[in-house]
Amino acid sequence: MSGSRPAGWNCDAPRATGIGLRGAHHRDWLEGRGRAGWLEAHAENYFAAGGALPAILDRLRCDRPLALHGVGLSLGGIDPLAPSHLTAWRRLVDRHDPCVISEHLCWGANSGVHFNDLLPLPYTEESLRHVAERITQFQDAVGRRVLIENVSSYVRFAESTLTEWEFLAELVTLTDCGLLLDVNNVYVNAINHHFEACDFLNALPSAAIGEIHLAGHARTTVEGATLCIDTHDREICADVWALYAHAVRRHGRKPTLIEWDAALPSLATLEAEAARADAIAYGIERATHD
Repeated sequence: MSGSRPAGWNCDAPRATGIGLRGAHHRDWLEGRGRAGWLEAHAENYFAAGGALPAILDRLRCDRPLALHGVGLSLGGIDPLAPSHLTAWRRLVDRHDPCVISEHLCWGANSGVHFNDLLPLPYTEESLRHVAERITQFQDAVGRRVLIENVSSYVRFAESTLTEWEFLAELVTLTDCGLLLDVNNVYVNAINHHFEACDFLNALPSAAIGEIHLAGHARTTVEGATLCIDTHDREICADVWALYAHAVRRHGRKPTLIEWDAALPSLATLEAEAARADAIAYGIERATHD
């Protein structure tokens, strides 16, 4: 980050668990039926300077804290970061003053073609320097600290010389970014790539973790082997809840968000998942202080 840091560099979401804002639930929120502690919106859906969607964020931002989550910047790609994308991000930040800004450690575009996916990258020193430069550019553009999220993956690169968790920790050191710890993605990758999920969690710098994501996933079998697919279309499974509890014991209570993007249930179902996360975190926190 170049220059002096702005006053809003260290922003935090509330301790109560939040819910991802989806169009199917806009009316519920606007009519006051939502009870979650905060909301997270996909930034690119609200890039327009005017119109109904940014106006909805204006309204909801008056009632509860708002986080903005990017899905299209392609921080791990080789195309230059699009000035128009960065400008739209800054306009959104200035308009809605989010409590948290986040993006993914991935790439999703090449030569101007966007693939509508969050694709992994090799964990090498070269990749590390490349992504660090782009995170710094992003943080400079928006004037805020950005949380970087670990993504799910189904292949590994033979040329990787660092583990995923080493790569994330080095990014924090190089850029002073924060981390968005997606516990479900850690679990999915641990199954797919045969490592211990707790090793991943234990290696992360606690102070850098500014948010946790929880979501559901599917399992399938490919050539006799189990493969986990990050679907975000169902309830969180028992193993991921257990891993979340481990994360809270290891790193302390962190702002947590329930992600559910497909086969959307009622808002009440999402709030039940959020209440479960709060109960787990509160119980661990209370036991720690007793």
